[in-house]
Amino acid sequence: MSGPSPTPVHEPARQRVLRAARQALRVLAVELGTPTEPGTPLFGSVQNPWLRRLPYLVAFGFAVSLLPTTITILGHDYGLNGGLAGALATAQTAPLLLAVTRPLQAWWVIFTADILCAMALTGADGVAGRAWPWPPMVIVGYLALMVALSLRERSRTLIAVWLTTGVAGILFEPRTPDGSVGTWVLLFVLTGVVLMMGATLRERGDAQRKLIEQETISEAERARRTLLEERTRIARELHDVVAHHMSVITVQADSAPYRLSGLPREAEEEFGSIAATARESLAEMRRLLGVLRSEETERHGGPEKAPQPGIGMLPKLVEGTVRAGVPVELSLPEDQVPLEPAVDLSAYRIVQEALANVVRHAPGARTRVSVTTAADGSRLTVLVVNSPPPAPSAPLETTGTGHGLIGMRERVRLVDGSLDTGPLPDGGFRVAAQLPLSPPPAPAASLSPKDSGSV
Repeated sequence: MSGPSPTPVHEPARQRVLRAARQALRVLAVELGTPTEPGTPLFGSVQNPWLRRLPYLVAFGFAVSLLPTTITILGHDYGLNGGLAGALATAQTAPLLLAVTRPLQAWWVIFTADILCAMALTGADGVAGRAWPWPPMVIVGYLALMVALSLRERSRTLIAVWLTTGVAGILFEPRTPDGSVGTWVLLFVLTGVVLMMGATLRERGDAQRKLIEQETISEAERARRTLLEERTRIARELHDVVAHHMSVITVQADSAPYRLSGLPREAEEEFGSIAATARESLAEMRRLLGVLRSEETERHGGPEKAPQPGIGMLPKLVEGTVRAGVPVELSLPEDQVPLEPAVDLSAYRIVQEALANVVRHAPGARTRVSVTTAADGSRLTVLVVNSPPPAPSAPLETTGTGHGLIGMRERVRLVDGSLDTGPLPDGGFRVAAQLPLSPPPAPAASLSPKDSGSV
């Protein structure tokens, strides 16, 4: 049989209080002994150099003004010895310079000096009728230190400093000299107000800084998303161009044995292999396009069936823009120039986006669209220039998403061209693109000794 259960031992209330007090003192010591970012000056991250120097100037001003004042008041008014008054005044004011970079360490020095000063003033001859335990200049210097402390340290440390200040005043209360004016309550209240205001300002600044960082990250993500969307749209458009060529290759390879008589069996097998490879590549491209197409496009009937536009459709585009209220002049090459599908499509899209920007941001502005070819036939120049909008008109959009210019750059980069955009001195805008009419030459392959010998 098991014995009787042990009777629970109730801890005396005195021991519970002592244990709670020891734990509170341990937390207090940790908070008061762990500074935040020691060595980093206040306002160190501010871009303005004058604001970065401001804490040093303020600390220097307080130290220079309080040091002689404190020596004079302690020695002349309170009757302390001159050497003791000078030492205490130096310990109470000089650490204000340290508060710019290490406010918590400065608080330890100043608070200890204030305690020693209060003990020295207890038996001073001139304390009657004057402030005690904290003289006026001590209060001013301590509050200046609280400002620096509240801008740097965390809330728990500020609460620990505030409570320590109040406890010191309470401990001095029984030793108040006769006829003196108690100031510990005043300092305790003012310290709490200054610490609370400083902490509020610091937290507000931190919140604004984090908000700016998030806005910067969001802007970068938005720009990246815009770029990816434009590249996806270009890839969808170029799919039809490439798919057309792949389909032609497949048909030609399949029909070659029937169109060309007397082909060797090896040649027929080679054409069959080419046709199979082309069909497989075309199927892979269609699968890739299915990933690139948006859900909205798929819901509206799948892949687009309309042919991709080119500069031959610019007159129709200009006609629609004129109906939208923008007077446009169009100039095209007199002789029809054969263009690669990618170049033809890029030229059309650049003009389309430039005219759309004019409609949105400069409605009613006179616009000139010019498409010319170089004399040597090496490149195609697309130029869209608009004048300032009429005075009574207001832009339909004051800010843009950036899709237009990003899309232009991507299309120009795709064909290895160049793009120049920017405002004009008279208030208009210019878009100029240089598109090569022939693809860039492939790097020449080095000939092996065997190849060079067979020539």
